[in-house]
Amino acid sequence: MVTKNIHEAKLAEVNEISETQAEFVVRPLYYGYGNTLGNSLRRVLLSSVKGAAITAFSVDGATHEFTTIPGVREDVVDIMLNLKNIRFKMHTDAPVELSLEMKGSDQSEKDGDKRVVAGDIKLSADVEIANPNQTICHIDDPKKVLKMRFVVESGRGYLTIDQASESRLHTDMIAVDAVFTPVLRVRYKVENTRVGQDTNLQQLKLTVETDGTISPKDAFEEAAAILVNQYTALAGSTRLESTPAPGSGDDDDDSGLTMSIEELDLSARTANALINNDIRTIRDLVTLSESDLKDLKGFGQKALDEVKLKLTELNI
Repeated sequence: MVTKNIHEAKLAEVNEISETQAEFVVRPLYYGYGNTLGNSLRRVLLSSVKGAAITAFSVDGATHEFTTIPGVREDVVDIMLNLKNIRFKMHTDAPVELSLEMKGSDQSEKDGDKRVVAGDIKLSADVEIANPNQTICHIDDPKKVLKMRFVVESGRGYLTIDQASESRLHTDMIAVDAVFTPVLRVRYKVENTRVGQDTNLQQLKLTVETDGTISPKDAFEEAAAILVNQYTALAGSTRLESTPAPGSGDDDDDSGLTMSIEELDLSARTANALINNDIRTIRDLVTLSESDLKDLKGFGQKALDEVKLKLTELNI
């Protein structure tokens, strides 16, 4: 069978693994488009989703990053590295200035050191911190009062220390190279799939993990919207008529796909295995590959052979 058109992709499943991790299943895809979409989405997710980070800070008693601070265990470089690990969520596009003031204590922790964490920063209504337990430094002098100021900005991608230094709001602050992206990891897998008699199709499984300042679904949708905007600009006035994805229910000749599993006259064991896995129509069934079916709970090779035989009889 020759494919004349490249049909639309469908977001078939969204499997939430945790609050910060989810798997997105896109199918069916024209052959080769699994890697095309997977690589594009992965690159945009890791580089272009909007986030927030500290771009400059100051510590009372420190004039530059290559110095130590009396009464503080870490030097300024160590503090800078810790600040880069704080995950912010901003509700404004304007830079926000925050502050921190903390006094040492000989009873807070072992060895008499006071642990200063991201949650000790005084926040405004425009800023949230996703990891308040992130360590900033330790005060090892009970009489020491640590005072710090921060500038938090929103952005995309990576801001070099030279760029941060040039755009500082206050020249007395130390610039920080900032990683704005809230997406920590993205991986994808491309598998073969079929719809009816069309076996030359693929499905994309893409797993997204974020830092908690944005949900995986919102990050996925933002990345897809960025790609749509970029390609729409390049396409100019050219538009192609969209072709419904196989098995989407928009074709005139696929009414048989709405047939329920009970109408297939399968054995009770096979039919119950399909229904228990929320597969209730032929359309639900044909969107799954053989490997997907084998992974179903209570569905073995014998059931697979029975289903394949029945679909062949129905010329599906």
